Amino acid sequence: MPMQNYLSEGIFDDVQEYPDAEVKRRFDRLIGLDSVKDRLVKEAMMRLQPTSLDAWSQRHFNESLPALKFFQRRPPLFVLAGDVGTGKTELAETFGDAVARKAGITILLHSLSLTARGTGAVGEMTRLISSAFGIVKSQAASLVDGQSASAGHILLIDEADALAQSRESAQMHHEDRAGVNALIRGIDDLAEGRRPVLVVMCTNRLSALDPAVMRRAAATFVFTRPNAEQRRMILRSAFPDYVCTEAEMSRVVELTGESSESKIGFSFSDITQRLVPAVILAAFPDRALTADLIVSVASTTKPTPAFSEE
Repeated sequence: MPMQNYLSEGIFDDVQEYPDAEVKRRFDRLIGLDSVKDRLVKEAMMRLQPTSLDAWSQRHFNESLPALKFFQRRPPLFVLAGDVGTGKTELAETFGDAVARKAGITILLHSLSLTARGTGAVGEMTRLISSAFGIVKSQAASLVDGQSASAGHILLIDEADALAQSRESAQMHHEDRAGVNALIRGIDDLAEGRRPVLVVMCTNRLSALDPAVMRRAAATFVFTRPNAEQRRMILRSAFPDYVCTEAEMSRVVELTGESSESKIGFSFSDITQRLVPAVILAAFPDRALTADLIVSVASTTKPTPAFSEE
């Protein structure tokens, strides 16, 4: 089935091909998330080049370590959870570019449409989820021993709690339970098939995910609002020291942190999408950009409210 048909049928919102120059810029702008970025790229590389682990073990120990067997049939699922605006979806949408460049191959990002919940018709949600996994599976051939992937795939499920909510809820509809079952089967099938695919789920409601889904996660990354050091890194990347001295920057960092009024600090998107543009627009076109102006805008900008799971 042609790719445009997958989109028109509402299975995927988008299919993005990497490498892509603009996506690389977005990935590079995610400051303060280096450990998560490195881990996701490393996990993807091991999925695409499964012999690399054995080569590493042979190089350092002259044998294949027994621990490596635990990577066999390991579910390729990663959960990114946290408050709104903390960078989880942006990272999920962009790390594939870094993988494509490192591996020297094409990576396709398949963004599952939220309409995969369907209209409530019996069997629709299950069919759409099964179709999504089936499409990715059909494009990602199983790797035989000693083989590296010629292309890789990422299946992104944003707002995953809408599809993978816990089946332990007494109010859960039968159709929703069937959909979660289909999701679990799809993840297990990818693990068994040794296919070059990663499944990435993003959610604001980690506690709402089904326990069986969580048990299959190779790693769960919890994203929080940036701390003072991270806020300084983001702000300094926007405002060099000839605009804002270290002392002046410390004041801005303080203003974007927790306060007695807000109780929470700025999110990544609060800084990059609201504060920094507001500062520039306050100066443009007739005023110079000064530290006093940055402080003034920061003092009147409020952080977005924290997401509540209740």
